[in-house]
Amino acid sequence: MIFSQVVWDVSPVIFKIGDFEVRWYGLLFAAGFLIGYQIIARVFKIENKPEKDLDSLLLTMIVSIVLGARIGHYVFYEGNHFFDNPGAFLWDMLIPPYAGLASHGAAMGTLLGLFIYTRRNKTYDYLWLTDRMVLTAALGGAFIRFGNLINSEIVGKASDVPWAFIFKQNFEFAQVPRHPAQLYESISCLILFALLYFLYDKWRAKTPRGSLTAIFFIWIFGLRFFYEFLKENQEQFEDSLPLNMGQILSIPIVIFGVIVLVRSLRKKENSL
Repeated sequence: MIFSQVVWDVSPVIFKIGDFEVRWYGLLFAAGFLIGYQIIARVFKIENKPEKDLDSLLLTMIVSIVLGARIGHYVFYEGNHFFDNPGAFLWDMLIPPYAGLASHGAAMGTLLGLFIYTRRNKTYDYLWLTDRMVLTAALGGAFIRFGNLINSEIVGKASDVPWAFIFKQNFEFAQVPRHPAQLYESISCLILFALLYFLYDKWRAKTPRGSLTAIFFIWIFGLRFFYEFLKENQEQFEDSLPLNMGQILSIPIVIFGVIVLVRSLRKKENSL
């Protein structure tokens, strides 16, 4: 069969000087935070929140996302290496450069980080804050997944769909066209960002508090569950599981989102 295909041969490196290199993934990761900061700054201005709180909120998000994603990657995907060399394991887990980040860990880290933030700054309600931060999280997710595409990592399974990609930079999976699963997720995150921002901008006063947070988790990890059927497993141990690790971790997060959504709809008077 002759496949229609996209030959994807983009270098993940923008430029390199000696051993130092600047990569597209890192640039997109940073851009997610910078643009997200501008979005939240606009939200704070609209709602007359103190601008001085933005820097501490940005720091909270950076630390929570990076540590959550890094710790999540090791716990969920490489936890079996801990007992081999605990010291080296902890060092590699926390010290850059980072070779693996888990979105499920990032989500959990963010929820915990914002909880701590609202306990230290009691002028903010927890769900009020998460409903706004998911705007930036959705956009950041689009940037990060596009970075995965440029890295030719987290590739899809072999496919003959007309838009299948041949990942020339990924020597392990470069032989046949594959689903561009990273692009599916990136586009899904962009659509989610547009939806959440529209709901916030148009019906802020009528939207039950916590509903945007719930929509985010149901959308992101509900789709993630189904996208995993189109993706190659990231670790060999997943081949023996009925569902891969991404799917197993997505189920409780979707359930969490449904619970938050039901509770928020029962308290419609508690608006954004």
